[in-house]
Amino acid sequence: MKQLFTLLILVFISCNMNNSNSVNTINQNKNDINAIKKMLSNQQECWNNGDIDGFMQGYWQSEKLIFTSLKHKPTHGWNNTLERYKNSYPTKFSMGELKFEILDLNLISTTTATLKGKWKIHREKDNPNGIFWLDINKFDKDWLITKDSTISFEINIPLSLLECDNNNNSL
Repeated sequence: MKQLFTLLILVFISCNMNNSNSVNTINQNKNDINAIKKMLSNQQECWNNGDIDGFMQGYWQSEKLIFTSLKHKPTHGWNNTLERYKNSYPTKFSMGELKFEILDLNLISTTTATLKGKWKIHREKDNPNGIFWLDINKFDKDWLITKDSTISFEINIPLSLLECDNNNNSL
């Protein structure tokens, strides 16, 4: 019985030891992190200039692109996502001024990353906002969004109430 107990303790301890192959050991390459932030910054700039076509350059131009939100059925494909944006935001005025804030950005491998962030649109009569999760993949030298899951809040929750960390990750 004593040997069984000892064996169980050893198994328990080995299961709780740090695994050197965990996600946390992936090199968080600053060049790749900065390239992803630059892609998001370019999207924000294009949006604020009323340029949805430019904004969409941050997305993977594939029928495998997925865009999901709570209010709509999932949209599959780059062209369908572009059409959805253009229908939802037909004018620069309706687009307002967009601001992204990165809450969490992690390289999962040398060609994949995940990003969690907040978004807010400032318009004359309202300030819609929400959160988003992105799957991002590297194609050649470009990091592109392959899956976008966005939540819009029905009420205008101040971004300060959604703070997850104290890092200044505004774009």
